[in-house]
Amino acid sequence: MTESSMDPRDYVTLPVFAETGYVVLDSYDQPADPAEWLDIEYVDWKSSGDTRFAPLASAYGDLECNGFWHHDPPKTDKDGVWVESNIAKAPHLKARAEEPGANIGRCRVIELKPNTYAEAIYNLHIDDNNRLNPEGTGWIVRGFFNLTDDSDSVMILREDRDDPSTETRVPLPAGTQVIIDTQRLWHAVWHPGPQLRYCLITSWEAGPDLDAYIGVRHPITRIESPELPAGMAEAAEAEVAERRAARAAATGTTTTAMSEA
Repeated sequence: MTESSMDPRDYVTLPVFAETGYVVLDSYDQPADPAEWLDIEYVDWKSSGDTRFAPLASAYGDLECNGFWHHDPPKTDKDGVWVESNIAKAPHLKARAEEPGANIGRCRVIELKPNTYAEAIYNLHIDDNNRLNPEGTGWIVRGFFNLTDDSDSVMILREDRDDPSTETRVPLPAGTQVIIDTQRLWHAVWHPGPQLRYCLITSWEAGPDLDAYIGVRHPITRIESPELPAGMAEAAEAEVAERRAARAAATGTTTTAMSEA
């Protein structure tokens, strides 16, 4: 089954995601935990923007970030295997990923260099979380736990990649906890910097355990976005259109955006 033919209604989903596709939970006391993300091993892996990733759980426990369906045997984004060399250095991060009690697929820390709002819009993407996922089982969503204090940064979410009116911007101070249906929502982070941003990203299977975890953390399904400076949105859309046109001309393709691998 291809991503385009998949219908979440054929899977176990959670009602909390029905309206907006995301939920913001109570903030976590991140400063109380050690900065384990500085000790683990990263690999070069591009998602959106200038990034590296440190895998905590991968398809078969290797230090790599490839989609689970690219392995032999291939599998969906569930039943991840812990990367022993990294979880030995990051027991708190492993425990946070395990806290919901849901089935875990990919689990990793992302390191993101500073970027611009226009770059973030250009890099908007959707994920291919549910490839090979059997119908009737839990739909895969992703948790984003912000590790560093990036109070000026936002997670950009859009229902329609090309429609700014569908955009939500979620602020990202340390301890922010957001769970997103990233196969539904286009997403990327605008991180003005100047320091590197770190975030724990975990794929979870929707079901009773994840539902219970969300339910006791005062879930918010719609937030007010921070305002953008005057003229920034229009300038960014113009820049993105130029970049997409240039890319299409150079590659001989259309200006459609890619999904995350």
